[in-house]
Amino acid sequence: MRLLFLLLGFALSPAAHAHGEQAHSARKFDYSQVESTAFGVAADPRKADRTIRVEMRDTMRFVPNDIAVRQGQVVRFVAANNGKILHEMVLGTVEELRKHAELMQKFPGMEHDEPQIAHVAPGETGEIGWCFSRAGTFKFACLIPGHFEAGMIGTIHVVPSQAKGTKP
Repeated sequence: MRLLFLLLGFALSPAAHAHGEQAHSARKFDYSQVESTAFGVAADPRKADRTIRVEMRDTMRFVPNDIAVRQGQVVRFVAANNGKILHEMVLGTVEELRKHAELMQKFPGMEHDEPQIAHVAPGETGEIGWCFSRAGTFKFACLIPGHFEAGMIGTIHVVPSQAKGTKP
C-alpha cells in the first residue's frame, strides 16, 4: 500500500509532468499498438515514404507552415528547433490543438509523450512518423504556453490518394 502511495505521489508531482528543457528523444512506440485519430495514425518514421523538414523559430513561426501530403503516405517530419527557446510540433485537428493549448495554459509543466508530438530543445531536432489516413485539412502547432497564441501554427493539406495531377 505504501508503494502505491509513493507511486501516486510521484505521478501527481509537478516534476513528473515537467516539460523541462529536454527533448523527448528516446521515444519508443509500439506502432502496432497505437490508436487511430481523426487525422491518421502514428507510423514508424524509419518506414516513411517521404521526409519533410520543418523549422521552428523563435519568431513563433514554422517554416514551411503549409504542407501538402498524399492520403495514405507515411511521412517522417523532422522538427528542427532553430531557436534559443523550447518548441514543439504537435499534429492534430484545430479543435484538438485548441483544447490542448488551453490545457497547457492551465498546466504549463505537464509532460506528454505521444506519437504526434515532437518536443524539441534549442538547437536539436525531433521527429514524428505519421500516416494520414483520410483526406482533409489538418494542423500542426507549438503548444508551449504563449506560442500557439502568438500564431505558431501550420497547415497540412492531405490530398486524396486517387487525385491526379497533384504533387504533395
